[in-house]
Amino acid sequence: MSENQPLSALLFLTSLFSSACSQGTRFVHSAALDADGRYNIKWGFDESTITFEVQVETRGYIGFGLSPTGAMSSSDIVIGGVLNGSPYLLDYYTDSNRKVHKDALQSYQLLYGRENDTHTVLAFSRNLQTCDDNDKVITGSTVRVIWAFHAEDVGVSGPVYHGTNRGRKSLRLLNPGTSSSIPAGTAFFDLQNEEIEPMIQKGHENLVHHILLYQCDSNLNKSEINRGHECYHPNMPDSFFTCETVLFAWAIGGEGFTYPPHAGMSIGTSTDPVYVQMEIHFDNPSLQRGIVDSSGLRLYYSPSLRRYDAGVIETGVWVSLYHMLPPGMQDYITEGHCTQECLQESLDSEMASGIHVFAVLLHAHLAGRAIKARHFRQQVELQPLASDDQFDFNFQEFQPLSQERIILPGDSLITECRYNTKGRMNMTWGGLSTRDEMCLSYLLYYPRVNLARCESLPEITGQLKFIGVKEIQEPVTTWPFVIKSPKKYSNLSFTEAMDKYKWTRKRGKAFNDAVRKLPMNVRCSKFGQDEWTIQGMIISPPELKSEQTSAAVVACGNVSEIQCGRSFVLLLTACLLLILQTCLHL
Repeated sequence: MSENQPLSALLFLTSLFSSACSQGTRFVHSAALDADGRYNIKWGFDESTITFEVQVETRGYIGFGLSPTGAMSSSDIVIGGVLNGSPYLLDYYTDSNRKVHKDALQSYQLLYGRENDTHTVLAFSRNLQTCDDNDKVITGSTVRVIWAFHAEDVGVSGPVYHGTNRGRKSLRLLNPGTSSSIPAGTAFFDLQNEEIEPMIQKGHENLVHHILLYQCDSNLNKSEINRGHECYHPNMPDSFFTCETVLFAWAIGGEGFTYPPHAGMSIGTSTDPVYVQMEIHFDNPSLQRGIVDSSGLRLYYSPSLRRYDAGVIETGVWVSLYHMLPPGMQDYITEGHCTQECLQESLDSEMASGIHVFAVLLHAHLAGRAIKARHFRQQVELQPLASDDQFDFNFQEFQPLSQERIILPGDSLITECRYNTKGRMNMTWGGLSTRDEMCLSYLLYYPRVNLARCESLPEITGQLKFIGVKEIQEPVTTWPFVIKSPKKYSNLSFTEAMDKYKWTRKRGKAFNDAVRKLPMNVRCSKFGQDEWTIQGMIISPPELKSEQTSAAVVACGNVSEIQCGRSFVLLLTACLLLILQTCLHL
């Protein structure tokens, strides 16, 4: 943990990513798909088409695919190369048993290909919606890209198995984040683990999984500053648990984030963060020993204040054991309300003209499968602030909004999370560990108001009533509190009672339906320990009108041949540059 300096300035947080640097090219995004830089891609897109260029260290075939899970099964794959000076490209797909089939509808258009003594380059395009059941529709959600290559080209019998030359990486192909070059001479300071720029230490790209930066309570125990600890260990210092509000998130594949030019996060004033906590998640499946890491974040700042101070609001489900998910569920839905009452009171007092949201971070843990930040005005649903129907816990970053959204007093928000607990034998509880769950949307907005959290939590009595609990032991002297009756739950904590209940998918679905209708406890807090008067009130979920259908969703059965037809755009070749890029312009 680090104490910041009293700077009257703006900050930039930075992440490591690949950026295409050519001027005039339409390949405006790029990424290295493997840690050794052997497989690199560039891409660009418009409203209907996406175009890729892949550069791979091989003279054999190249495989590139889109997977629902990151595994080989049920994937949309294209395989190509250059054989005897002539480029080739074929559209394939895999079934649920990972068997590769040539697609009857060849949806990918080869643009060009070439090779030298060490590398092969292929460029190809396809429609975002191909109307082919074997192809994956490309949307603004997370896409799990899979890759492979081989030293040999595709033969008469098909591609030879690639062996260990394979991998996966999550990207947002249509919403990859914002980026801009850092002006020369921009001042910066670093946040790094002791011994331990994002700044990812060279050679550790495959070990540093993601980084989160939290704002901590300003009354932190100063003796714990600049200390490190294993995340969420039972012996972790209590002060670390006060660091709850996400200021920045970076994950593998992230291109970084830049604040808009008219807003920034101030530092050094009485209402600004005093302490921050940097949380780094490592991925070391092979259990390598003796590794000392010094990765972290580089923060760029400027003395030139911007027009608006930006802030972060945490919305969704109040993190608590009262947020619970039954085991064995293929699809379980949780809703966290930022209520009309909270936004009415806080914004009427602070900013009656409303606030402008410009980016959203959707956050859940390992059971999360999809998240949506829904927006309502006068009980009528507007377009979502953000959504990801292919959520990947291992790939979380702020999503910039294509257009800023105004949140007015009296509006309401719902963070909707879909979970899969099919492989779990016990309840999953709301909490901080990755095996626990969260359902949150962090809103980056301006101008800053005194609203830190706008959340809800389903009332516990109704949840316990579902499993037959009649009475709890009072007075409450332990946590989790203890059940008194009926006899089968007597002297069990409420968490033990929920685990003892014989859950089935049918009962889990009924529980889910019941919980979404329960009265809810409102959280509407200011910064520090202060609260708005609505905090703690029990209210019923609002009566909301049906969700609007996104105009971007088109049923293929109604799409004309022109819309489904292939199109391609010749793109100029862009150079690839791995740079340290501004990612949070504070």
